[in-house]
Amino acid sequence: MTSISALHGQAAGNRRKPVMGCRTGRAALRLALTGDSIVERRLLTLQDATLRPLFELIRSADVAFTNLEVLPNDFVGDPALESGGSHFGAPAWVLDELTDAGFDLFAMASNHSLDYGISGLLRAIDAMEKRGLSFAGVGRNLEDARRPAYHTHPNGTVALLSCSATFAKGQEAAVQRPDTPGRPGLNPLRHSTVYEVTPAQLAVVLEMAEQLGLERMRQKVVELGFAFPPSDPALVPFENLQFRGAEKVALRTQAIRGDVDDMARWVREAHDLSDLVLVSAHAHEYGDDEESPAEFLPVFARRMIDEGASLVVGHGPHLLRGMEIYKNCPIFYSLGNFVGQNELVPRLPADSYEQFRAEPHMTPGMVYKHRSDGDRKGFPADRRFWETVVPICEFADGKLSGVEIHPVTLGLGQPRHLRGRPRLAEGNEAAGILARFARLSEPFGAHLSMGGAMATLAA
Repeated sequence: MTSISALHGQAAGNRRKPVMGCRTGRAALRLALTGDSIVERRLLTLQDATLRPLFELIRSADVAFTNLEVLPNDFVGDPALESGGSHFGAPAWVLDELTDAGFDLFAMASNHSLDYGISGLLRAIDAMEKRGLSFAGVGRNLEDARRPAYHTHPNGTVALLSCSATFAKGQEAAVQRPDTPGRPGLNPLRHSTVYEVTPAQLAVVLEMAEQLGLERMRQKVVELGFAFPPSDPALVPFENLQFRGAEKVALRTQAIRGDVDDMARWVREAHDLSDLVLVSAHAHEYGDDEESPAEFLPVFARRMIDEGASLVVGHGPHLLRGMEIYKNCPIFYSLGNFVGQNELVPRLPADSYEQFRAEPHMTPGMVYKHRSDGDRKGFPADRRFWETVVPICEFADGKLSGVEIHPVTLGLGQPRHLRGRPRLAEGNEAAGILARFARLSEPFGAHLSMGGAMATLAA
């Protein structure tokens, strides 16, 4: 692990620190990072004494980032049949709540970007643009969605690129051609999945494909020109799955080269036109368990840093994953939930009711209570979804000089209208969150130093 010096002291106050000087010898830049912000109601971060200390910390940073997990479309648009699990429409004023909270950079590529179809996405983009906010990850065509956003502070300019590995088919943006417009959508990080099985298991797959007529049907579609044979002759297609013989069972994932190369092209551009480059990656996919990233994610993150990114921030599974220091650049594989008001979505389309097997007379609040079986399953039944950390990274002359890790709780155990609002954790709860994050980070070679109400990277 690359050694970096720990920061000392904790920022306080709800005003940004005064800065001065030119690029050479300018003050260090402090960058606050958070995970998924699912905002449906007022946060009141300036008025609420419980929440204020955390948000004073965020506002005291020079630049603050969050993943905008809701669609600020005022519920305007065409609800998609396949949502990201629940239709996360939201009032556009949630953007004002987040800017009051201190956020400057917004990632928008996620499995909820198209919850209200293309029309809902365009409405959300309009809301962002009217407020002059710095956002990335969605656009009116693929090049627009790939493009970085730049946020300038007197201490430096931060570029943001945002992509999502998790989305429904057709939600990815498409290239614009000279004679045809591109499709609005999200910036995709597509990946292939291969299920490696033993030779005996592979023989069963082949037998089922033959006897069910699936292999004959697949070959016919290839003959008609509507599909192609596998690029690797060792792959055995079975419906939408791909199998391959191996000595032991394994799940293998690999990012699509074209998407990675295109992201790398824009990272190189941003590296030349800014002081720091932040790559945001939304991915629900997991490796050995849900607390570990899928195989393709570390490879992708390290490639982005090789190309010039200063850090990679992951989110998506709604719980914490570990961090890594690669070439003195931090990679956070998931920062979990930051604001978790997903139980307070005030409007749900009919498809959500059908998906959750909820009766039509139920109100949205009743639907979510029904889905969790009165908090006995799902998010409300697992503490990991209600604990996170807020890293504050300090960069001097474009190089990482220190990282603070602040433990945060979302208030599990409180009534539904109160939980989901983040605040600094204290006492044993804080120690437990930091210990878990440290344990998750150890496999990546990142060793944290505990001290007081926060942790730092060990020198």
